[in-house]
Amino acid sequence: MIRRPRVMGIVNVTPDSFSDGGRLSTLEAAVTHGLALVTQGADILDIGGESTRPGADPVSEGDELARVLPVIEALRRQWDGPISIDTLKPAVARAAVKAGATMWNDVTALGGRSASPAVAAELGCDVVLMHMQGEPRTMQAAPRYDDVVVEVRDRLVERAAAAMAAGVARERIWLDPGIGFGKTLDHNLALTRHLDVLTATGFPVLFGASRKRMIQAVDPSAHDPLDRLGGSLALALEAARRGAELIRVHDVRETVQALAVQAAISGP
Repeated sequence: MIRRPRVMGIVNVTPDSFSDGGRLSTLEAAVTHGLALVTQGADILDIGGESTRPGADPVSEGDELARVLPVIEALRRQWDGPISIDTLKPAVARAAVKAGATMWNDVTALGGRSASPAVAAELGCDVVLMHMQGEPRTMQAAPRYDDVVVEVRDRLVERAAAAMAAGVARERIWLDPGIGFGKTLDHNLALTRHLDVLTATGFPVLFGASRKRMIQAVDPSAHDPLDRLGGSLALALEAARRGAELIRVHDVRETVQALAVQAAISGP
């Protein structure tokens, strides 16, 4: 039987996110969107104030804090469910947890800042360690691996060990293969096809491929990220079949429904 994974709804409060940049430019719009995702079935909300799309420029700590903290505080006043902060900056993570976040989602697997592992241990929240080759501005220039599945697994296990050495509890650690972060289409397909290699580590796995460019690589007509729902659902279903416990998506209602039907088909 396939157990339905939990669903993480994306709330991007950035002007330049690849899919919905600028759409949630006001506090009211961001909070309304987040609560709508909850109504649609989101189990967790992921708040991000710095785009990590290919080619993205860094954002200052002050700007990022100004974007995310009011949203987290407002959501926390109206919802008591889990909230994730999507940031690579330990100071932003610390402030976000103080404001009510319960998970730190880090695209650098706590490797972007020297203080990150110690801060994660101090906060005591769940931590998502995501794999990325390079950094957002250049990661898609020429990604190369000898064996992408083994190398991504080994790197994430190494980062998990570093986190635990700093004091992060093993049961707080999640792994994310980083679909689209320094990977070609073939790399992304291999990581999805062999996601069970990552789940076999014993750490829970987060999978995020919603609206990503790999879908356009398969279907060239899907140049608009909003036209990638079908591909996003196919990837979410395969990730669930391979053991992912959390699926990060833009289209929450459709994903929750697809996963529920898949679980029903698989039987008791």
